[in-house]
Amino acid sequence: MKINQPKRVGDLSLVDQVEIRLREYFIEENFQPGDTILKEADLAQAMGVSRTALREGLSRLKTLGLIESRRNRGIVMSRPDILGSMERVLEPTFLDSGTLQDVFELRLVLELGIAELLFLRKTQDGLDKLEEIVVREEKSDDWLVRIRCDADFHATLYKISGNDTILRFQKMLQPIFNYVYGGGIPSQSDRPKSVTHRDLLEVLKHGTASEFRESMQAHLKIYFDSIEG
Repeated sequence: MKINQPKRVGDLSLVDQVEIRLREYFIEENFQPGDTILKEADLAQAMGVSRTALREGLSRLKTLGLIESRRNRGIVMSRPDILGSMERVLEPTFLDSGTLQDVFELRLVLELGIAELLFLRKTQDGLDKLEEIVVREEKSDDWLVRIRCDADFHATLYKISGNDTILRFQKMLQPIFNYVYGGGIPSQSDRPKSVTHRDLLEVLKHGTASEFRESMQAHLKIYFDSIEG
């Protein structure tokens, strides 16, 4: 089967134009993971750019995980790690206050959005792990222990959801969440009508996804209340 060549870029070609044209070319030709693409010299000639510009464009795509170099095969399409690039920059000190706040709010939305998955995929083993965490939290007056239990409880919920991408994303967002809120958790004494981890666990055991979502929203209310309109 004949493979078409990528389109030429304009006379004022830039590396970002090369990157865009390469991405368009891969889409138009329906390249799949494992497929070999044209050699550098052929790509550069077809696009009307220098091999230096072409290599820089390819380097960007390698950074994104779209392509990779393989021995004896040249450049091939790869299966991109959709969260890889994000992991490199999701460091609180790298982000401005607006982005930090946006990511903080995203974490809250994720907490509410996994209810259906939890009820589809909960197991007795998962419930037992949550029970262990809750008991450890209830028996301790140590602030650091309770913070660890809080993180473990929510991380275990993500594990129970059975979605590895969501679990990995949650781990990436946790440092942002801690950074924005100062690493602490609200005091239960300040929230007499608050929904505790014990309450959430009981709903997960005996309630419905809708009831769990409502309980989680109440559990996170103090965080939502801290968001400015």
